Amino acid sequence: MTAAMDRTHAGEPEAPIDNVVSMHDQGTQEVSERLLASAARLSRNAMTEIDWSLPMDPTKYGCSPEWSSLYGTAYWDELTEEQRISVTRHEFASIMNIGIWFEMILQEMVIRDQYLGAYHSPEFQFALTEIADECRHSIMFAKASEKMVGTSYKPTKWVGRLGKLFKRTARNEVAYAGILVAEEVLDVFQRGCMRDDRVLPFIRTVNEIHVLEESRHMKFAREEVRESMQGVGWFRRQFSAFYVALGAYFIVSSLVQRKAFEDAGLDADRAVAEMNSNSHFQSMVRSSCVHLMEFLDEVGLLTRPAMRYYRKVHML
Repeated sequence: MTAAMDRTHAGEPEAPIDNVVSMHDQGTQEVSERLLASAARLSRNAMTEIDWSLPMDPTKYGCSPEWSSLYGTAYWDELTEEQRISVTRHEFASIMNIGIWFEMILQEMVIRDQYLGAYHSPEFQFALTEIADECRHSIMFAKASEKMVGTSYKPTKWVGRLGKLFKRTARNEVAYAGILVAEEVLDVFQRGCMRDDRVLPFIRTVNEIHVLEESRHMKFAREEVRESMQGVGWFRRQFSAFYVALGAYFIVSSLVQRKAFEDAGLDADRAVAEMNSNSHFQSMVRSSCVHLMEFLDEVGLLTRPAMRYYRKVHML
């Protein structure tokens, strides 16, 4: 039972909605101030921190083997060590490239949300800090992909068109919850690999930088979602929850592109089929999304229709 409900049952007047909104605005500004201070202290630059000219150790993976979408399958057991290393490098390059695709969507949504905003406010200033971070992250991912596999991966044309639709239509809680879902999923992969000595050193540094800076972005997105969901009616909540889940479905199902398996020299048909039925990989994703699902449930964005789409990509 909420505090407002407690006061009503006790005969006390319920707090005016304007006061509630004002309190949430103040909370968002305070969080933004802390995040701005954190960014000033802790921001890192991969372009100067990583020596991109160093040769790659041929014995190092692109991600922890356990995070490969083929780990635990019969196909993985048949691969040589050299093939396993190659496929993890192409898989993680694909994941980083899909990250670039969504970070470009993210930047446009945040700029649009802050257009003619309160320029003096910490919220506006951190929003622009986030955009600057995402630009650097995209360049970092592009550079890492260039070095590791020398090629790019993009979502299918159909998913690319849907991404354009999403960035043009997503507003308020849909935009920020969509950002949160995409960043949380990428964060999960990178936390699992960033301290693994079996992974290429420069990829571990890429992961560390992204995890550190995205923790601020995810905190900001959570506050924006909480603020947007205040006073939201049933229909809007149902629509927003469904739209966010649909976006998550297309993002997660696009992470490892078929072409990544082809470029690694594998039988792409078999690799895709085994990835799609890999219970180990599904379990890794599902267990890592527990806190994200708890947050979406907390703010009212985990409805039954939405849950069906999260289950399709094993986030729930």
